[in-house]
Amino acid sequence: MALIAYIRVSSVGQSLEVQREKMIAAGVEPDHIYEEKRSGLDSDRPVLKEALRFARKGDVFHVSRVDRLARSTNDLHRIIHELKEKGVGFKCLDQAEIDTTTNNGMLMFGILSAIAQFETGLRAERQMDGIAKARADGKKFGRKAKATEDVTTSIRSMRRQGLMIREIMQSTGLSKATVYRALGAAS
Repeated sequence: MALIAYIRVSSVGQSLEVQREKMIAAGVEPDHIYEEKRSGLDSDRPVLKEALRFARKGDVFHVSRVDRLARSTNDLHRIIHELKEKGVGFKCLDQAEIDTTTNNGMLMFGILSAIAQFETGLRAERQMDGIAKARADGKKFGRKAKATEDVTTSIRSMRRQGLMIREIMQSTGLSKATVYRALGAAS
């Protein structure tokens, strides 16, 4: 069984020293501490990937705080699930209630997961309500149409005059898909 730690700071100017000292105090060997200086918003974190690959059944993966590990609740759940599938425990030193190596820690993580899922559902529901209200108020979504009503009328007129699609495209500067969409709207 190995104790593994992942420590991260967001910018080059910040120091990893405080996190490193916490990990050593928790019993993690210095050569099992994976250090990364990269923004948490960056999904490409090669050192984290390496640490997760290194973890084996029976190991315990340590972080100082959850925000050092995951970019979002979903990201955290994905990482914890990956560790659990490998038989690796998880401990968050500054948030002692998050410790999947104990029954209480598993319970707490389950509760936090359920709350996070509930919040995600509420957020999606509020977003859909907002979109519905905006649509009811006449708000348009998406990119502005290239083929306005006048352009669509012009495209249909050119087609009735016998112009080929390619000629209409050259004349209007529109793509084939836009021309066909304008012609299809006529039917």
